[in-house]
This record gives sequence, C-alpha cells and structure tokens, in this order.
Amino acid sequence: MAGRRQLIRILLLAACGVGLFVGLGSWQLERRSWKLRLIEQVGRHLAADPVPAPGPPAWRSLSGDDAYLRVRSCGDYLNDRETLVQAVTERGAGFWVLTPLRTDRGFTVLVNRGFVPPERAAPNARAEAQVQQGCVVGLLRLSEPRGGFLRANRPADDRWYSRDVAAIAAARGLTAAGAAGPAAVAPYFIDADATPNAGGYPVGGLTVVQFRNAHLQYALTWFALAALVVLGAAVAARNEATGPDTRTRPRGSPAR
Repeated sequence: MAGRRQLIRILLLAACGVGLFVGLGSWQLERRSWKLRLIEQVGRHLAADPVPAPGPPAWRSLSGDDAYLRVRSCGDYLNDRETLVQAVTERGAGFWVLTPLRTDRGFTVLVNRGFVPPERAAPNARAEAQVQQGCVVGLLRLSEPRGGFLRANRPADDRWYSRDVAAIAAARGLTAAGAAGPAAVAPYFIDADATPNAGGYPVGGLTVVQFRNAHLQYALTWFALAALVVLGAAVAARNEATGPDTRTRPRGSPAR
C-alpha cells in the first residue's frame, strides 16, 4: 500500500511538471508567431512611404501595431522647451534631443531630432540646428514609461532616462499627452530620420530596429525538460513498482 501511494505521488508530480513545461513551450511558440508577425509588420512600415502623423481622432486607437510607422509632420519647433534624454548609441554615450513641434494641424508632437554627444548638449553648441520651422520625416514611437532596466526619470532635477511623453509634456508645460484641444500633445514621439541637420547635430536616423527571436530555442528547451520528466517518472515508477531487489536466487543458495 505504501508503495502504491508513493507511486501515485511520483506520477502526480510528474504530471504537474510535464503540464508546466509543455505550457511554457507552447507559450514560447505563441510568442514566436507574434514576433514573426511583428517583424513582418515593421518591415512593411519601414518600406512604405511616410504618412501624415496621426492626429487627435486617431490617438485612442494607437497600439503596438503602429510602432515604427513612417510619418511626416510640419510646424514650428519650440526650441526653448527641448528635453535631453540620456542615450547610448553606436556613436557612444550622450543624449537624445526631444523638441516639441507645434504642428500646422494644431496639435503638438515631441520629435526626437537625434543624438548629440555631451559636448554638444547645450543649445548654443548646435545653434545652427535650432530652426524655428521645419518638417520631419521619421518613425512613430510609442511613449517609454520607466520599465525594465531603465532608471527612473527625475523631472524635478531635469534628468531623463526614458522618453516618457506624458512626463516630459507635463514638465515642459505642454498640454497633457493625449488630451483634447487645439494644443494637445500626441501620446507618441517621432524618431527623426537621417536627414542632416545644419551644423551636423543632432544626428538622426539612429533608431535601432532589431527584434531578438529565440523563442523556438526556448520552446524546444521546455519540451525537452517535459520529456526528461516523463523519462524520470517512468524510471522512478518502475523502480517503485518492482521494489529494490526482486531477483530470485536459486533455492538453497545463501543470502548475501
């Protein structure tokens, strides 16, 4: 009876383990399908002609499907309200220059005009690029609230580590991001393309568009663990069912 209870415990634990690992493997396969669709979708966005940046009527329906859409917008730059966000790029450490653009359609959108090294952080170190009017073509990027490895923004100290549109809009005295009205701030920002700025800085076009896709390897790992649990349970169950030593000895032979 005790052996049977032990066998039942082994089988129950094995079933739980197999269910867990198979579930994780299946989830990784679903993530892989989603990642492949995302890569295909972003590829289409990057290859398409730019479209007008979404205005207020479209903001509520924006989602991850709109990320990296090529957009275009024109208007007046509010250079006195720009924000420097710390960045590490292929050109080294420095800052993204986010400048509000009061569009000719009435709303405001933050434009990441590009990267500057520390020695070009001050506006007077790149005065030629401080234009009052202009058009930008770039990629629509969703707001980046603090998350993951990003450090928390410190608006009171004007220290920014992520491109959090709502927080930046509030700190710069702009209308709350996504709010209605003629001066509403878009709930996204635009990464400017590589079109050169006067004087060479900021440097646009440094958006990294790469999506790591190792979900198949992860799925195979989980399925392999499930198979190992099945194998281990089978061996344990066999040992439990047969006992430690059921070999028959010849009659009359001495026990060892």
